Amino acid sequence: MVMVESTMLALGTQAPAFVLTDVVSGDTVTLETFADRKALLIMFICVHCPFVKHVEQELAKIGQDYLAHGLGILAISSNSIATHPQDAPEHMRTQAKTQGFEFPYGYDETQAIAKAYTAACTPDFFLFDAHLTLAYRGQLDDSRPGNGKPVTGKDLRAAIDAVLAGQPMTMPQVPSIGCNIKWVPGQAPNYFGP
Repeated sequence: MVMVESTMLALGTQAPAFVLTDVVSGDTVTLETFADRKALLIMFICVHCPFVKHVEQELAKIGQDYLAHGLGILAISSNSIATHPQDAPEHMRTQAKTQGFEFPYGYDETQAIAKAYTAACTPDFFLFDAHLTLAYRGQLDDSRPGNGKPVTGKDLRAAIDAVLAGQPMTMPQVPSIGCNIKWVPGQAPNYFGP
């Protein structure tokens, strides 16, 4: 396990387009799927990562708490299943059903979507406003496996509350930390530097 931080994509960036298939419903998911939403949360997660396992119940709760209030949510796994078969779509489907995810969960087989969003770790969060402009990127909260702090989702929840209320983001944005995305060998993006 290699632990890395979010790349902290520039605030104000427009949400890159994508076309994914929800591993649970089989439905096609695009940015247009969320056209009627007040905000859109893109989460890069996976099945096996201990950082994701640590927070996956809170991710499900965020869906339960905010979907009815105008938040669109999409979870994406971009891990190579050649190196990590435990992150394959059938295991993603089991994870979604077990945890009660009420939002679509897509598999980014080519890893092009992770690269477009400069996703670096699991979990990695990107919150866009109604105009699909990046308003928040960073951590769920300051809980990590083994640090004894409770999982509350406080950082991400505060950001969601502000965006849904149309208020400016005044809170500090701290990078998320987690396992590195498992890139296809030799295909890691260049945004990590030399």
